[in-house]
Amino acid sequence: MTIVIHHNPDCGTSRNVLAMIEASGETPVVIDYLRTGWTRPQLVALFAAADLTPRTALRTTKSPAEKLGLLDPSVDDETLLAAMLAHPILVNRPIVCSPKGVRLCRPSEIVLDLLDRLPPGPFSKEDGTPLIDAEGKRIG
Repeated sequence: MTIVIHHNPDCGTSRNVLAMIEASGETPVVIDYLRTGWTRPQLVALFAAADLTPRTALRTTKSPAEKLGLLDPSVDDETLLAAMLAHPILVNRPIVCSPKGVRLCRPSEIVLDLLDRLPPGPFSKEDGTPLIDAEGKRIG
């Protein structure tokens, strides 16, 4: 099975996750979900596989979530899903699918658990925090 990343190229975390996947020697399928959008079955399946709910997958910053009234805890999952279908940016990213599982890779180092090989070091998070040392060993 190939690694798939649901990616937003404008997001530093998403770019860093993609870079870690590629540096590990993988050639992932990159899905720019802002261009392609989502289907309801796709989101439901991704959320189930990643042990997420629409609420836990909701992007609350730099998205229209507040303006759409979605931050209120009384908003149900069906309403959140409908909003995510209409506004793909509402889904937090990146979501990575690999033979080892499906995860929302936020923070970015979560992707390391989904890879067969670590990228060669040194490798840092998007904020400069070291993740892999010069010897290729995971930090932390």
